[in-house]
Amino acid sequence: MAHLEVTPKKSSPVWLWILLALVALAIIYFLFMRSDNKTETVVTDTTTSQPVHQEILAATEPDWNNVDFNTSNSTDPDITDKDILVSGNDDYTIYSLGENILFATDQNTIQANAEAKLKQITASLEKRYKGAYVGVYGSTDAVGTAADNKQLGAERAAAVKDWLVNSGGVESSKISVHSLGEKEPVATNETASGRQQNRNVKIVAFRVKQ
Repeated sequence: MAHLEVTPKKSSPVWLWILLALVALAIIYFLFMRSDNKTETVVTDTTTSQPVHQEILAATEPDWNNVDFNTSNSTDPDITDKDILVSGNDDYTIYSLGENILFATDQNTIQANAEAKLKQITASLEKRYKGAYVGVYGSTDAVGTAADNKQLGAERAAAVKDWLVNSGGVESSKISVHSLGEKEPVATNETASGRQQNRNVKIVAFRVKQ
């Protein structure tokens, strides 16, 4: 009988398996870091050529829910019309106009005689708040349902926003619409006079902080 010699297979060196394991770990680490970096958007500031985190830029917009509409009345040398009420604090100024001044009964179109008043406000915004964020709030009386009043407040505020953008030169990206509805009344809703005062639009301008 012929004698067959069988040569045993050589086992792979241990160092080769260690090298393969290290390569696999490096690939996993690279893929993990790449996916993690996608969660943060970075833009470049063209004036400094330094990376700026977009989240920080977005945080400069004020918290519109933190406006205190019960701040004390103040004065503005650019506001001479007595129909415009001015109030505020060190962070923002509130310009208020009655709904009956801005709109005809059951209408959402700015009345012609209200434009001069809005022009005074935009002149003050241009002088004191150029480039600042502006919020327009619509308020109603308590007649009707809360949902209907919320909608009506939004419609009133949107009409004023449109005027500020189209006729007042306020930058559209810096102005937002909010509805208080029947919340934050400035007078009692038990009288006709009080209800009229509660139907108003407030323009809130935040100071630009460096």
